[in-house]
Amino acid sequence: MNIVYGANDGYVRHLAASMCSLLEKHRHCPSVTVHVLSMGISADHVEKLRQLAGRYGRELTVVELGDLRSRFEGDVDTGGYDLSIMARLFMGEALPEDMDRALYLDCDTIVARPLKKLWDTDLGGQILGAVMEPTIYEAVKESVGLGPADPYYNSGVLLVDLKLWRRENIQGQLLDFLREKGGKLFAGDQDMLNGALKGRIKPLPPRYNFFTNYRYFSYEDLARRSPSYRAVTEDMFVTAKKHPSVIHYMGDERPWVRGNLNHYRRAYEIYLDKTPWAGAPKEKGKELYMLAYHMLDYATVLWPEVRWLISRHFGMKLVESRKKR
Repeated sequence: MNIVYGANDGYVRHLAASMCSLLEKHRHCPSVTVHVLSMGISADHVEKLRQLAGRYGRELTVVELGDLRSRFEGDVDTGGYDLSIMARLFMGEALPEDMDRALYLDCDTIVARPLKKLWDTDLGGQILGAVMEPTIYEAVKESVGLGPADPYYNSGVLLVDLKLWRRENIQGQLLDFLREKGGKLFAGDQDMLNGALKGRIKPLPPRYNFFTNYRYFSYEDLARRSPSYRAVTEDMFVTAKKHPSVIHYMGDERPWVRGNLNHYRRAYEIYLDKTPWAGAPKEKGKELYMLAYHMLDYATVLWPEVRWLISRHFGMKLVESRKKR
């Protein structure tokens, strides 16, 4: 298995926690190699990551991408996100040419169960496999050329056919798409993948990229608002809630923020404590916001329309503000 991460120095401790969970769950897997696409990770931190991998008898390769901005023509507006989110776009040229398949994981994920079945998934000629994100705003879908019935995928976990990626110059297609959009997209690389690869993405079961706030959504509500989500059965959704294979701390309720009440936070804390970053202090100053956010989680269970109204209001304000930049 070839596992790929992309990170900068600010996110390296989250990378370490995710990597530790991955290696713990694959102790008996014959072959696991971790590849890190680095954007300025310090030498000291690279050495700590190597020591962590070595503890499990695994190989770690680090590819320094350098100044990522220089790889784009013109300005790139990431809408407040760090440019490191774009690292996965360059995996085709950054990884060894004889590597035909890769499993990309965001740093804010924890591997809760072995991923061999995911790794062996037949992509059926598609460029990559990903998990649908039915709560994306319709305006965002429209901006990348998707209609109401089209699925939209999250880029936090990607099973990639690298051989096909290189043969069809997907990197070039993605950069062309960004240039056509004037360098501005709401969700950066994720919008690029959805827009440029429409019809070329295989849907994966939600347990392989379970967004923690989806614990509070009902299957029927998600499927009603995003008809393409019917491709996911209710049993698959319930299984993902109870037994996720990959936990994705997407959204504001991050386990490294003080005061968070994320139901799945303990998994992150357990694995962080097994890394050289054990005991790292949590981010302060958002305690009241974390409490309010968690109350919204419970409101989602009882009155889902409230969640949608609040999310749409603030989410669209964010969309519009990014359009004006």
